[in-house]
Amino acid sequence: MKQDNDLRNNLKSIRIRLGMSQQDLANLAGVTRQTISGVESGQYAPSVTITLRLAKALGCQVEDLFWLERDLPEIEAVLAKPVPAGQQTRVSVARVGGQWVAYPLIGKDAFRQDMIPADGEAVAVVRQSDFGGSHATSFNGGNPRNGVAPHEELPKGFPGISKLVLASAVARNERHPEGQRQTDTDKVRVRLLDDNLDTLHNTVVIAGCAPVISLWARATERWHPQLRVQFNFANSMSALHSLCRGEAHIAGVHMYDPQTDEYNTPFVRDVLGGREAVLISLGVWEEGLLVKSGNPMSIKTVTDLVERGATIVNREIGAGTRLLLEQKLEKEQIPFHAVQGFDHIVTSHQDVAQAVALGIADTGISTASVATAFGLEFIPLHQSRYDLVILKEYLEEAPVQQLLSTLGHRMVHSQFEILGGYDISKIGEVVATV
Repeated sequence: MKQDNDLRNNLKSIRIRLGMSQQDLANLAGVTRQTISGVESGQYAPSVTITLRLAKALGCQVEDLFWLERDLPEIEAVLAKPVPAGQQTRVSVARVGGQWVAYPLIGKDAFRQDMIPADGEAVAVVRQSDFGGSHATSFNGGNPRNGVAPHEELPKGFPGISKLVLASAVARNERHPEGQRQTDTDKVRVRLLDDNLDTLHNTVVIAGCAPVISLWARATERWHPQLRVQFNFANSMSALHSLCRGEAHIAGVHMYDPQTDEYNTPFVRDVLGGREAVLISLGVWEEGLLVKSGNPMSIKTVTDLVERGATIVNREIGAGTRLLLEQKLEKEQIPFHAVQGFDHIVTSHQDVAQAVALGIADTGISTASVATAFGLEFIPLHQSRYDLVILKEYLEEAPVQQLLSTLGHRMVHSQFEILGGYDISKIGEVVATV
């Protein structure tokens, strides 16, 4: 019988795993070797009798060997990021605020150190608009975002406008460029790669930049095997906007406002615009300059960056460490352009450390724990509170509660303590509400 186009099998992979040749399996199942070859290649759809014989010979269920492609469900999800036109796109999927959200696994988002498994494949974009209905198109990425580029500086010389407001405006502009209607939404039809809706429903999404989030997530998943924690890397301001757009349950932030002498709360209040949220401490970390072992340029403060002609790498607009660097330079009345490399942008703490370790730059701002991980010397400049921002509407959701409950577990504390550079004496405490 000719193969059904929707019929799929993994007969070959199971046979090889068991160390069988096609002839070995044919002998056990009482069929010809040609039959085995035809089934494996998809040229032949076996009868019920042969299917049962194959399953018995391999010691598995029929469902382990054969399935129908159309049996896998499809869902409609909101795209968290634009995707290239015409490109087959792997996505990770989670349920946030009553809707499915698809996170494209493209470029650096497809990796941590190993490649991230996909939950499904985006098969078509559905364009939603105020101007009447929706329609599906051949796969495309929607409108490109043409806001302020990540390497551009915040505008200077705007009296009466705080950097807090400017940073917030820039982040909003990156998502909704001037002239683009904010009611337009890119949705995508996702063909799941497994019938794993229970897992997707039981997923907590965190947007943030602290490397310890991944340690916390893995420890939590060991404690709650049915829970999945999805960590989407984002700088502090981007994480807040991701939370506000309904793309994450939790945003991690570390930003200091010298005008109010407060951590994080003014930024959260500004971005959320009246929505209720709580801020829970993940710890206080040390931020400062990373230099090579032995500190060959004898850098002690930000003034040394100019006096010794040091080259730095900087973070993108919206990153807490960039904001700290700007605040320190302004306090010393050092123009940004006087610092070599100020416009050399990298997009993570690890990238800063790697640039210093490889000699691409003399220094850059990150954390004590990252310096230790890369074998670099650390010059402290500031202690910053890293907070988890959670909308109150998500607080009672079971997956979120499970995740937060582990902040008090010794298993989590041990991971933070051995990493170093963190004060976790108030971890899990509610430090503010907005």
